[in-house]
Amino acid sequence: MTTAAEMRRYTDAEVEQAIDDAKKEMFNLRIQWEIGQLEDYTRIRVLKKEVARLMTIRRERELAAELVLEVSGDE
Repeated sequence: MTTAAEMRRYTDAEVEQAIDDAKKEMFNLRIQWEIGQLEDYTRIRVLKKEVARLMTIRRERELAAELVLEVSGDE
């Protein structure tokens, strides 16, 4: 499991790729769950939290970029 501090070092493209990868894995795990082949049920919960962390980091960067534009526009 990757910590939030490690995730913050990702580039924007890496954050987007990590979100896509985690969502694809979660989809596959849900299918395995439905057909009764899923062995590690906790992996779904871990992935949901990882996606939430990554989306939070993405939003933090969006807000920081808006703030920079706002401040540079005031000057």
